[in-house]
Amino acid sequence: MVGQRSLLPRVARGPGGSVAASCHDEPVTGCTIADLFDLADQLPEVTRVDNGRYWRLAVSAQTFGYLWEPTRTVGLKQTIPEQLALVAERPETFEVQFTSRGFGWVVVRLEGVERDELAELTFEAWRLTAPAELIARRADRLPR
Repeated sequence: MVGQRSLLPRVARGPGGSVAASCHDEPVTGCTIADLFDLADQLPEVTRVDNGRYWRLAVSAQTFGYLWEPTRTVGLKQTIPEQLALVAERPETFEVQFTSRGFGWVVVRLEGVERDELAELTFEAWRLTAPAELIARRADRLPR
């Protein structure tokens, strides 16, 4: 990975030092930054670059996602209908980021999604961006 730095799962501590669960510990607890990177890394030819304020996720030099570590949010490329449906269904988890070239980018709050849902969103963002030969080689196999 280009610009990759070691990411160990971060432990969030609540009042009194209690440890918050990651998406591997309990159902409906949300995902971590490490989950996002793990899912993206399973897709062909993904690169990630640390730009200081955010991470850029790309395939064949084309961006399909942005991660902001301080807010634990990721912007992912989606179709405009999917962007609008996600935001309408769960505005506490999704928000409109912007539209560009016929695509609707959606901000995803990692704590609001389960790993399987994040896998689908990440895969779709990658698929909307990757060259046809990579898409054909990967087929419809979601990252796990």
